[in-house]
Amino acid sequence: MDTLFLKLGGSLLTDKTKVERVRHDVLLRLVEEIAQARRENPALRLVLGQGSGSFGHVAAAKHGTRRGVTNAAGWRGFAEVSDAAARLNRLVLSELLLAGVPAVSLSPSASVRCADGRIQSIATYPVQAALAAGLVPVVYGDVAFDAVRGGTIVSTEEVMMALAGEIRPSWLLLAGETTGVFDLEGQVIPLINRANYTEIEAALGGSRGTDVTGGMASKVQSMLALVEQFPQLSIRIFSGLEPGNLAQTLLNPAEAGGTLLQADL
Repeated sequence: MDTLFLKLGGSLLTDKTKVERVRHDVLLRLVEEIAQARRENPALRLVLGQGSGSFGHVAAAKHGTRRGVTNAAGWRGFAEVSDAAARLNRLVLSELLLAGVPAVSLSPSASVRCADGRIQSIATYPVQAALAAGLVPVVYGDVAFDAVRGGTIVSTEEVMMALAGEIRPSWLLLAGETTGVFDLEGQVIPLINRANYTEIEAALGGSRGTDVTGGMASKVQSMLALVEQFPQLSIRIFSGLEPGNLAQTLLNPAEAGGTLLQADL
């Protein structure tokens, strides 16, 4: 049975230019669209990831947590970042449950082992068990213990990419503020693969607000590497701000709008 991975971007859920500011109207609409898609397709197997937005990113930038943790002040910062990321996760979980989505939070800090900023292993059994039970497991950008750096940050995308190895989703859907990846003329690029990447690379800029895990260029590169590793996987970058777009994309990702990333055929 096909499994979909959906990431709700931190810039979509929060105002990343302000500290810990949730966009409640957007969040409420998105969780209702997830509930709608599950009602229309009860067989939908969904793993949800949410960015940390102005919660985790601001705290992480303040303490430099991604670069490593070496002293007591750094570990205090590590704990504060963990708390900030979990605060947003609890808000998202509460709204999902109120909308009738049986969501369960799975904290990456408890299941990830890192070495020098890269995930070496992740516990997939809880995610698989949640899916088998008809639940929606929710992961998020979080702190992680690191054999080299002491502590670090793992982004939502990094967590989902690590899970993809065993869970093998057919789609990774990335809902953000924009309608896709833009070219230099401001038009949405319908398809990105390794063959045309050099043509569009110059158009990939950074990200708005505080983001300690990289902007669009690094995300597109990592996503291309992922579809090359797992050719059965397709990735779609699309707007979560357009009402109805998320539900339609969950129900029919192959025909949805935005930018499609696939392995070269």
